[in-house]
Amino acid sequence: MHPRDQTIFALSSGRAPSAIAVVRVSGPQAGLALTTLAGERPAPRQASHRLLRDGGGQPIDDAVVLWFPGPKSATGEDVAEFHVHGGRAVLAALLAAISVIPNMRAAEPGEFTRRAFENGKLDLTEAEGLDDLIHADTDRQRRQALRQLQGLLGNRARDWRERIIEASALIEAGIDFSDEGDVPAELRVPAVKAIKALHAEITEVLAAQGHSERLRDGLVVAIAGEPNVGKSTLINQLTRREVAIVSPHAGTTRDVIEVQLDLDGYPVTVIDTAGIRETDDPVEQEGVRRARARAEDADLVLWLVEGGHAVDPGAMRSLGKSGPSSDRSRGSVWIVRNKIDLGGAGGVGLHGEFGISASRGDGVPDLIDALVKFAAEFFGTTEGALVTRARQRDLLRRASDSLRRSLELVEDGEELAAEELRAAAYALGRLLGRVDVEDVLGAIFQKFCIGK
Repeated sequence: MHPRDQTIFALSSGRAPSAIAVVRVSGPQAGLALTTLAGERPAPRQASHRLLRDGGGQPIDDAVVLWFPGPKSATGEDVAEFHVHGGRAVLAALLAAISVIPNMRAAEPGEFTRRAFENGKLDLTEAEGLDDLIHADTDRQRRQALRQLQGLLGNRARDWRERIIEASALIEAGIDFSDEGDVPAELRVPAVKAIKALHAEITEVLAAQGHSERLRDGLVVAIAGEPNVGKSTLINQLTRREVAIVSPHAGTTRDVIEVQLDLDGYPVTVIDTAGIRETDDPVEQEGVRRARARAEDADLVLWLVEGGHAVDPGAMRSLGKSGPSSDRSRGSVWIVRNKIDLGGAGGVGLHGEFGISASRGDGVPDLIDALVKFAAEFFGTTEGALVTRARQRDLLRRASDSLRRSLELVEDGEELAAEELRAAAYALGRLLGRVDVEDVLGAIFQKFCIGK
């Protein structure tokens, strides 16, 4: 039997132990699982209280069961759900009882969602939105993912694809009636008008400001500087907990420490790096190398210096950064003067510099406020963002390029224009996951958790 014809089952709720656990079964044997364990099937889509028993008649648990006959189910197949007490022993007994039913097997990661996709319950953009929703850490990520799951991009792509096919039909009809004098020209005019409108719409989406794709991964901020200037103390202050070892001895931080923050709904990864200096210690040398590499890739570097000490521009150039910027909304490096409690000016200083005391917290709220503003400008407006993944942007760009080429070619040869329109429709079909996407399906669905 092909794996897709088998019935799959998995725990679809959180890790045990828990108050309630949900075990989901999907496939042709889902109904048999219900009758075997619960005695009979309940009415469709109605919760029913049952005593579950294994194949030997031994009780497993008092449970609530539900029956969703296909195709009106989450996966498009017959689906059964068992809501049981979330103890490990209960779950082990239930999963063991399900596994001995013929043609049953444990689900692979993302297999429930993949079956929903294959049965037309959602397109690939909606599946990607579901994946993003599962992994959302902040409220802004959640809202963006939910819009995708609700079909924000998928609905527009389907409309674009239908309109491309209609324009293509007009162009190809003109080819068929090429010997009818002015008939091709009459068909070409509305087709060209439709193609121009489509190209303008897709180009506008691609040109929209914002970094909605980056909202999924978050802003990366690296804390860098020479040893013993308070980098680890600052990251502990930002996270309000001790994630890094603080010591008066230089070179304490040997590896890169990462923490995830939620700053006003914006996901921010803060990196504490090893102090950048010349050293003969091979372990510390590796820490400095990693610190430089991560700082080079960061979206923003907070360069810490002590109080009134001079900033070494050569050290920042070694990070591949342009140096301090007076424009805090676009600067690649911010100068943060630490230990102002030991002398020196506090608050925001000249040229957009910050004065803080990482140990006492002085000036840190101002720094956090600036980081929130930086994140807001970095991500731009994402409330109406259609594109949230590089894959989506690439395919939309291919569709846009094909539409542009079709407009350039339509006067010279309708056959060439029609071929470019087919390429545009094909790109949107790939975006929705309806044509030639087998190579990307595994990469997408294997990131889902088991039971989803």
